[in-house]
Amino acid sequence: MDFFQSIIEFFSSPVFKLIVNLFYLFAFVLYLSLAKWTYSDAQRRGAMAFYWTIVGLLFPIAGWLIYLIVRPPEFIDDIRERELEIKAKEVLLNNGGMVCPTCHKSVEKDFLICPYCRRTLKKSCPSCSRPLQTGWEVCPYCQQIL
Repeated sequence: MDFFQSIIEFFSSPVFKLIVNLFYLFAFVLYLSLAKWTYSDAQRRGAMAFYWTIVGLLFPIAGWLIYLIVRPPEFIDDIRERELEIKAKEVLLNNGGMVCPTCHKSVEKDFLICPYCRRTLKKSCPSCSRPLQTGWEVCPYCQQIL
């Protein structure tokens, strides 16, 4: 009987009330943190940030889990960066320009060496002086054997 009396006294003690209050405080801080994180993440990903924050506040754990499942897979900044890289490569391909394999800077098609790093890009035909690929053994313009 003494054991049960001590358990009942513990549940009515100030220590237990402090533990319960700290638990409530922790739960409230977690609740607000999930809402803040959901808002920030939805904003960076281009989702409806205000809507998902409200869903997270109304349905704390379930709303957050649903957001994790349906959120966009990429950040807006990553999408913009990828699109810019694609546009830059398209411009480079449309201009017909070459890129130096060593320094990756833009060079003209008829350059024999890279003006930036001085790597040999093509060789010159001894007969007609036109630029040739380094692996060619005959000039396709004047039929000179190299």
